Amino acid sequence: MSIRRLPSHLVNRIAAGEVVERPASALKELVENAIDAGATRVAVVLAAGGVERVEVADDGCGMTPDEIALALERHATSKLPDDAIEAVRTLGFRGEALPSIASVARLTIESRPRGAEGWARTVDNGAVERDGPAALPPGTRVVVEGLFARVPARRKFLRSPRSEYASCLDVVKRLAMARPDIAFAVEHDGRRVLAVPAAEGRPARVAALTDRALAENSVAVDLARDGHVLGGVAGLPTFHRGVADHQYLFVNGRPVRDRLLIGAIRGAYAEMMPRDRHAVVALFLDVPASEVDVNVHPAKTEVRFRDPALVRGMIVSGLRRALDAAGHRVAHSAPADIGALWHAEPTVAPVAAPSFGYDAAPRGHDPAAATLLRDRRATFLTPPPQARAEANWAPPPERDDFPLGAARGQVNKTYIVAEAQDGLVLVDQHAAHERLVLERMRAALAGGRVASQALLIPEVVELDEPACDRLEARAAELADFGLELERFGARAMLVRATPALLGSGDPTALVTDLADELAAYDEALSLRERLDAVAGTMACHGSVRAGRVLSPAEMNALLREMEATPHSGQCNHGRPTWVKLDFTDIEKLFARR
Repeated sequence: MSIRRLPSHLVNRIAAGEVVERPASALKELVENAIDAGATRVAVVLAAGGVERVEVADDGCGMTPDEIALALERHATSKLPDDAIEAVRTLGFRGEALPSIASVARLTIESRPRGAEGWARTVDNGAVERDGPAALPPGTRVVVEGLFARVPARRKFLRSPRSEYASCLDVVKRLAMARPDIAFAVEHDGRRVLAVPAAEGRPARVAALTDRALAENSVAVDLARDGHVLGGVAGLPTFHRGVADHQYLFVNGRPVRDRLLIGAIRGAYAEMMPRDRHAVVALFLDVPASEVDVNVHPAKTEVRFRDPALVRGMIVSGLRRALDAAGHRVAHSAPADIGALWHAEPTVAPVAAPSFGYDAAPRGHDPAAATLLRDRRATFLTPPPQARAEANWAPPPERDDFPLGAARGQVNKTYIVAEAQDGLVLVDQHAAHERLVLERMRAALAGGRVASQALLIPEVVELDEPACDRLEARAAELADFGLELERFGARAMLVRATPALLGSGDPTALVTDLADELAAYDEALSLRERLDAVAGTMACHGSVRAGRVLSPAEMNALLREMEATPHSGQCNHGRPTWVKLDFTDIEKLFARR
């Protein structure tokens, strides 16, 4: 086949494939143009998640009729005043976004500089449809309609309007975080879904766009080194989430997704949070333009540093210094009734020993208590162990009776020490109980659905709108897991019941993590196909936590159920739940062998 020059309309469509993948890609380019135009207010209007309509209006410098026509030509830009491409300080400069969008959609640009008349130009899939005067305030308004409507090969790969809307909202949030001096507003299908005023400052803007609780559960990051400046907000190690989607990174005001920066964040929080949890951070890195290449990706979502070791070291040092300064702060305060948990009753035997599914009551136990214990287990209302001090009112069982031995104590309020016939057994109480709850939930689902426990007072959980949409779409499936949810306005869910297996947990934390879990995998999968992920998340919230003091009865009940439960040797995340040190190995440590 001979070599030929491609026609301009096909060149534009190829460029559109690089720059415009979905409505969120087009929205990103338009909002960045508004920011680069010096806007102080940016208003976004979406219809059907941006698939049918994307509109961006700003109060920036505006364009003349000739500039509008030039902006719709390829490789035309106002963002490179000279040939120093490495010194660019704007969000974009390639000059391909507008003509690329206009080649696969109906694009209308209306603009008016201050002190001049307004002008409008409409291009429908590459063909100029209208060019004439327009009435509008100073600034620019760009409307994109019917994206990929005439390119069915691309249109059919767009996701549902709800998913596309979530991506569009995420784009605006990231750009709004980078510029707290600009007011942003988003309207979707006639409803205002986001409005943040200008001049809030970075911490307030980040909290307004992520989680209001972040303001009270975070520390400020501030570090300068060799012309590089790092600032931002870092959540406390105890203020973590189930996925890494709540980590926002900016380089010279540009939102990026960079593996180097994400790895540095993970390294900074190492040994301070569980491996399956992720920090909530928003980091702003300002570096000399000559030290970073922002043109390594068509959408400019990736960057390359001249000295990556310096950047990584700054992030790790800056985060750790800020977290060290936080001292003993934690994200969650102690419950108001903490004193009641430690109210000792040494002269009276407990009425109901906590159950992990263990049938036999300790010797000398009141028969009435044994009956109550069986009734609770039969109805699947297994309460979490009580963290209270109590007398060792029953003698410990013999070590010969059970494979995992008999509990002899608890170390660091996290590990159970048990004596078996052939060695010493250490059990991670949280990891072990997490697996037990998951297996119970699996068994219940096999029988139809998990029993639920209605809340006396339904709890309202505030989330962002896309998270609420995901939960609402899966409400019927979540009900099979024992979690009953209802939509409660645009940005909240009402929790009416939780899985009875989880006991009295934290519905807010559970629902928040489930929303993150749903966002992390393909929406085409059902929850039952993602049983391990969803049920594992629920089980984690209903498990005995590290740091809880257990009674001898509770520890032995946990060991007994572990012996009767499949897969109890590892938790839901693949970590071991117990290890054994043989007596012969112990004797070698003391030179007895």
